[in-house]
Amino acid sequence: MITKRIIPCLDIRNGRVVKGVNFEGIQDVQDPVVLAKFYNDSGADELVFYDITASFEGRSLFSDVLKNVASNIFIPLTVGGNINSVDDFDRVLKSGADKVSVNSGAIRNPSLIGEAAKKYGDQCVVLSMDVKRVDGQFRIFAKGGREDTGIDAIEWAKKCTANGAGEIVVNSINTDGVKNGFDLEMLRAICDVVSVPVIASGGAGCMEHFRTLFNEVPGVDAGLAASIFHFGEVKISDLKKYLNDNNIEMRIQEK
Repeated sequence: MITKRIIPCLDIRNGRVVKGVNFEGIQDVQDPVVLAKFYNDSGADELVFYDITASFEGRSLFSDVLKNVASNIFIPLTVGGNINSVDDFDRVLKSGADKVSVNSGAIRNPSLIGEAAKKYGDQCVVLSMDVKRVDGQFRIFAKGGREDTGIDAIEWAKKCTANGAGEIVVNSINTDGVKNGFDLEMLRAICDVVSVPVIASGGAGCMEHFRTLFNEVPGVDAGLAASIFHFGEVKISDLKKYLNDNNIEMRIQEK
């Protein structure tokens, strides 16, 4: 059996880790290097680093913060924030990222995924999808959840994985920060049409939500969360032990 992954997410604004609800009401949390080191030592399988205002503000992501984070951890690091070109991929990878997450940049230029996959390999290209229900449709949003693109999320997932995206992070705007559980219906719909690893994001409020996620949507490879880890509501080591005890195989860090 392939082990499932637990992934904390660092949303970065102005060089600090922040968190909100439904992509709004952002509050300061912690220094990203301190938090990244904590998760590295706590048994996280990977770490995701999003510069959440880079795209909206039309600037490059914080390379100096990224370099500090990357040099202090030994787990895989996925990085996103205003990735618009293969040169952006190159810069982020050289700053210490293992994988690069692209969202708005792929919406503006769908060929970016194929170009990056050809140069760096599919495993390096992560499609990040900010998805919200609109009139019964799963719709792709851009610029940190601010802009409805009108794109159907299911069709977008199929297209981008066919073009070379090797992994998908599905961010549910409807459940983000609400802590009532992952959007299982949305995740099931996406897992049904792709064959690459899918990371579920948005809605985790307790350990049981992860158990439900992995049991109800077996196609999901990883659960991503932020606030419950940031504020100490759930410890990653406790979560992985709980999941292991409930027949969901985890990689447990040796003491």
